[in-house]
Amino acid sequence: MFLKEAKTGDLVDVVDMASLTNPFKRHVTVQFQSGEDLADPVSMDKQHLAFPSGEGLPECWMNGYYRLQQR
Repeated sequence: MFLKEAKTGDLVDVVDMASLTNPFKRHVTVQFQSGEDLADPVSMDKQHLAFPSGEGLPECWMNGYYRLQQR
């Protein structure tokens, strides 16, 4: 799945989807997609990622306690 780094707009490919959708994991492994060569995987805080449209990641991917906070 492709996302972008919110600050720079650089595209990243998510290497580990399970970490992305796990709300109790703060970091996810990604590979930057800039340049001709494939970059080495790096760990990135989910707070710095967004969908290519600019929309932020869903709260249920970021916070495991989001339902408790709604009450």
